Amino acid sequence: MRTNNPLKLHCYIDASYAVHIDGKGRTGNVVTLGRGSVKNSSTKHNIVTKSSTEAEIVGVSDGLGENLGLMYLMQDQGYDIKPVVLYQDNKSAITLMEKGRSTSRRTKHISVRYFFVKDRIDKEEVKLVYLSTDDMLADFYTKPLQGSLFRRMRDMIKNC
Repeated sequence: MRTNNPLKLHCYIDASYAVHIDGKGRTGNVVTLGRGSVKNSSTKHNIVTKSSTEAEIVGVSDGLGENLGLMYLMQDQGYDIKPVVLYQDNKSAITLMEKGRSTSRRTKHISVRYFFVKDRIDKEEVKLVYLSTDDMLADFYTKPLQGSLFRRMRDMIKNC
């Protein structure tokens, strides 16, 4: 999803679970301001996660700080761009981040330190929005895409 509003940060953060030989995941992070991306990154997780939901939460936790830094920079320049729109394609991860805690025995192992997103939602600095996997720009940085999907994502990131 692109925007024509040049003063809104849209953040696409996605994670792939256990894609490295050591069992660690990878996070892709794309930030758009207006019609093109201003920040792109792909990083290997520092920890081994136990599920794709946990990998998504770790990815958001690790990537959101820098994205909020961009928002604070814009605010210091006099622009009111709150909230950052954060797109996520994992509904379980969205539920956990909105609640700010584990909701079942299956997710009890997820460290509380990864739930700072809830605090940012409560402060209205972040608006968490579900986005289908087909439209998740950050997938470009987490897994090998092929054919038309690769070309579509590439063109959206490059604003072609």
